Amino acid sequence: MIFPPVLQIPDPILNIARSLEHAGFEAWCVGGSLRDRLLGHPQSDFDIATSATPDEVQRLFPRTVAVGVKYGTVGVLDPDRVLHEVTTFRRDVSTDGRHAVVQYGVSLDDDLARRDFTINAIAYHPLRHEWRDPFAGKQDLEGRLIRAVGNPAQRFAEDYLRILRALRFSARFEFAIDPQTWSAARAAASGLKQLSAERVRDEWFKGLQTARSVRRFASLWREAGAASVWIPELEQGEKQTSPEPPASVRDPVLLTALLTQAPSTVLRRLKASNAEIERALAIERGPEQPAESFPTAVRRWLSQVGPAAPDLAALWMLRMGKEPAWSPVVEAIRERGDPLTRADLAVSGNDVQALGASGPDVGRVLSALLDQVLEEPSRNQRDQLLHQARKLLQ
Repeated sequence: MIFPPVLQIPDPILNIARSLEHAGFEAWCVGGSLRDRLLGHPQSDFDIATSATPDEVQRLFPRTVAVGVKYGTVGVLDPDRVLHEVTTFRRDVSTDGRHAVVQYGVSLDDDLARRDFTINAIAYHPLRHEWRDPFAGKQDLEGRLIRAVGNPAQRFAEDYLRILRALRFSARFEFAIDPQTWSAARAAASGLKQLSAERVRDEWFKGLQTARSVRRFASLWREAGAASVWIPELEQGEKQTSPEPPASVRDPVLLTALLTQAPSTVLRRLKASNAEIERALAIERGPEQPAESFPTAVRRWLSQVGPAAPDLAALWMLRMGKEPAWSPVVEAIRERGDPLTRADLAVSGNDVQALGASGPDVGRVLSALLDQVLEEPSRNQRDQLLHQARKLLQ
């Protein structure tokens, strides 16, 4: 791998860099976008590191957003109102393992020295076409290696989230983890307790969404000690023998259900959204498949599981590695529009009340009518259901 003599940089980034340089500041492209470009992966934007302080950036550009100004990052809006992050060169003064107190007025090399891994500590000057790689990140890209910048124990103690980032990058790029970096990550795993659930959840979700192999990603979490701290349920998945999920399936809720027996517990601990937790609960309630593949049994299953049916079917395919025999039956039922819920019935609760029912009797009658319709959808006729309702109320 060689550094290309000229890297194509989007015009909005070039314009920001020109403005900074014209005002007497340094401006370099840094971070994951450079790494991805060198690896031939798609990327849409470049972060800029600069010698200008956040106040100076805000004064220089007319439209900015203080996206992370406490840590030196200002969002600069281009004419199309697209936000680009501009971050001041900084050095960590102190850290509690979650957040750092930073110092400005340092050099680019100082800024690169505080980054997590060598493959993320490369810089490119978009105007002079100059590369800066003080920690041999290009060499590690060539060697397919995740290696901490400087002392790995120190890097992880500065921010324990870097342990999870190492696992994510390793699974995403199928890179090995440098032995010293790996040893330091395992030794520091207990520090993961200090992280917020939201930061851990974001890493877990990103890892599931980007991993070449979801199984390998889960194994890395177990082997590094991250699972025992945050997802002990993952430890129980070591003996699972289901196939590797295809690359097209990267739904983090579904994959959490595949890898653990209690996905709702995991997602609640990670402070996932209520909708995501509800999906996981519905998957757990199941049942995971119809009792039989006949239309009546499949209709009853669809009625019972409701909106969870697509998730349950997808999970069954992930576990078995093939399409379920009842999948075409589900499709046919959907295409015909067979009634599956009380709301699909040709009569309503008001109709049943008009017959003299009240209180729990209304629900009991509607449930009985739905059971008859699930057995034979053609029974979903208003006159016929009213007749049956009268009989049920006698």
